[in-house]
Amino acid sequence: MISVRSKSELVKIRKAGLIVAKTLEFLKRKIKPGITTEQLDTEAADFISKQGSKAAFFGYRVGLLEYPAHICTSVNEEVVHGIPSARMLRSGDIISIDVGVEHDGYFGDAAITFPVGKVSPEARRLINVTREALFKAINVACRGNHLSDVSYAVQDWVEQADFSVVREFVGHGIGEHLHEEPQIPNYGEPGKGVLLEPGMVLAIEPMVNAGTWKVELLEDGWTAVTKDRKLSAHFEHTICITESKAEILTVI
Repeated sequence: MISVRSKSELVKIRKAGLIVAKTLEFLKRKIKPGITTEQLDTEAADFISKQGSKAAFFGYRVGLLEYPAHICTSVNEEVVHGIPSARMLRSGDIISIDVGVEHDGYFGDAAITFPVGKVSPEARRLINVTREALFKAINVACRGNHLSDVSYAVQDWVEQADFSVVREFVGHGIGEHLHEEPQIPNYGEPGKGVLLEPGMVLAIEPMVNAGTWKVELLEDGWTAVTKDRKLSAHFEHTICITESKAEILTVI
């Protein structure tokens, strides 16, 4: 069942989303060659705590596994769920930072892929296409359209650019829980599935690979990497369906 949020619930989700956006903006200023992903995690944890909020990912459980950090830091061929570590960023890397926040019982979730120093033209193009795919999807996330129209918008834009969309991971509903119904793939035929209604809150998140769409999981049980070890980018916004165009909740 897909929840339709009340005005009072949306106020709380907007607040969580604003804190996510502020956290990403704060981290953007920290990203430079020489910083470690562990340092970024520490900075993020402190920033989120000072907002009176909780990092939604810390201790998040999948089966017997608990996520051990406050944000996800996925570098280069890492698609999603990269665990912060002593790894030092170098000029030419790209890093996808995924931030989730719980505030007053409600959640916000967003991700951005950042260049580190000077990156290759192909890396820059991958970042741009992935960001554009997110906004193509948001533009069709409106009352009366189908959920699969969102999925198709991502796939169509990405594949026109000769990149590929990840199949194993999807966007999701969000609200009182970090992950709720519906699942939102980044591929599929348009005109199918759930009709979008005002008050639905969705986290749309294209994950785009420079090579094959196939991924594999590393031994840590969390980090997903491209099977061919080519670059991957990830962008995400939490949005609300309205009477007209979608409202983006994870912006300042």
